[in-house]
Amino acid sequence: MKKIIYRNPNDAENFDIKRFVKSLSKYAKVSEKEVKEALAEFDQYETMHVSCLVEVGMKLIGEKAGDEAMKEYFDAHAEYFDEGKFERLRRITGYLVGTLDRWNDAKKAEEHARVKHSVNSAINDAERLVALETQAMEHNIAYATR
Repeated sequence: MKKIIYRNPNDAENFDIKRFVKSLSKYAKVSEKEVKEALAEFDQYETMHVSCLVEVGMKLIGEKAGDEAMKEYFDAHAEYFDEGKFERLRRITGYLVGTLDRWNDAKKAEEHARVKHSVNSAINDAERLVALETQAMEHNIAYATR
């Protein structure tokens, strides 16, 4: 039987699909079959965090009842996401950092001068080329075009 972790992994509870379907029914009419299909991607795991259930619930409610009901469901269960517990880490010039607060001026200047590459596919190639050339000129870096 699958276990659900709410806070502490040692306090995992058995997952009750009927209880989950009932909790979703406050926001949209979702069948047990639909819930089982949506949870199929988690079958390989013995335990899962409650935030996975909330995301599945949001998806099902969004499909059935729309964005307002989905937002209402999320707001009722947002406590399981604990946004403040995670800090974004980035690899900058060879270092894993969360913020640049403790860097000296030279390291901050090095970070500021580096060319930042975008993976945004919404920008076409011509716009990307202009942006790269502008960025290179701002930082006095040679940029070769074709």
